[in-house]
Amino acid sequence: MEPKGGKRKKRINWVYSVFPVALATGPLSTLIQLYLIELNGVTLGTIYSGLAIAIFNGVSIPAAIFWGFTTDRLHSRRGLIAASYAVMAVVLVSFYFDRSTAGTIATYSVFSFVSVASATPLNLLIMETEEKGKWASAFAKLSMMSSVGYVGGLVLSTLWSEKFSLILLSVPLGFCALASAALSVITIAEPAFILERENVAMRRSSFFNRLLTLPVFFIRAPKASDFTRVFRGLRSSLTSYVPLFYISTVLFYLSSGLFNTSFVPAMSAFSITEVETFAVILAGAVAQTLAFQGAGRYVSAQSLVTTSAQGLLLRGWSYIVIGAAALLLAGPLFIVPALVMYPIAGGIAFAVYYTSSNTMMFNTVQRKNPGAALGVYSAVVGIATMGGSLASGFISVYLGFYTTFVLAGVLLFAAVWIVARLPKSPGTDSGSHQ
Repeated sequence: MEPKGGKRKKRINWVYSVFPVALATGPLSTLIQLYLIELNGVTLGTIYSGLAIAIFNGVSIPAAIFWGFTTDRLHSRRGLIAASYAVMAVVLVSFYFDRSTAGTIATYSVFSFVSVASATPLNLLIMETEEKGKWASAFAKLSMMSSVGYVGGLVLSTLWSEKFSLILLSVPLGFCALASAALSVITIAEPAFILERENVAMRRSSFFNRLLTLPVFFIRAPKASDFTRVFRGLRSSLTSYVPLFYISTVLFYLSSGLFNTSFVPAMSAFSITEVETFAVILAGAVAQTLAFQGAGRYVSAQSLVTTSAQGLLLRGWSYIVIGAAALLLAGPLFIVPALVMYPIAGGIAFAVYYTSSNTMMFNTVQRKNPGAALGVYSAVVGIATMGGSLASGFISVYLGFYTTFVLAGVLLFAAVWIVARLPKSPGTDSGSHQ
């Protein structure tokens, strides 16, 4: 008979199957943007990049709703996860054969739809196969596999782009996703009992991991009355916490959509090579992975409002500096502020803000109807990100990249102003309530 410890170890080995697909998806957004610029030039490529990312983000909203309900009905964790990875592999390889702007954008939107399918089943699988006392460490392991895979994919793309065709990279990325599909079939055993999606929202570790994987999470589709109920709270200082928090979140994701969508095209406009572009994004990914290791302890020691504002301010000033550099510098010199400030904005500042704001969101969910609270939150996050991405390309082309970056920074300063006015609410004003 197998030892109890060995049995547990065997069960959690399926987490390693996430690594190859994380490696495959890590560089994809940058790859698509660079390829659209390669096809159309910087000006049109910037607009098409904005359109591609906006559609990608827009598709993720109904996809999250669809795959959530599918997860509830199929009750097959291994089948859904493996099928998602297998279809992702096909879609990734198909990028190589599209060779057109419309085809690339359409394929990217299909990838958005199928990639969402595995997010919730992965989280539920941990809760269904591991002992409750092991959940936090299991989610940490899953998150680490995803982060290391993401970084590994950017390392691969940086090395690849120096020697080979850019779009040809989609082929080995597709085989990485296929490897995850095969590993899922081999290592995942269907759980003995099934949990509902609501359980993910009830545990902090699962909640954080789920939102880090995909920032939209629907237990049910939101109704118009849910939005009315949430934002009606602005009328009174006693009930304004949630609507003000949501407004600050909208400003954050609107800013992120603006900046992130135009950052890669800006580097191309400043004659920064594809290798150097991937290297800058890699530096941000490494900084983010390392920052998340200490963000929890840092946020726990202070007020959630304070750390949230700190993250927003640091990210905002980073955007402003990059915007000033886009205005004042010429040519490849732009890589210097990009390489210094992007890891601060996308790594340190993001980790601090994301940890504190998601703790605030988690505490909000515990006190309210999770379905309604998460539905409204996810909808406004998705719409804000999509809107920022859609506007980004046009603003950058017609008003300049520096305008886009400075505007993104100003939106974060506005978010700080909102956060500073959050009324105290039990369980949300102090890091000790995490």
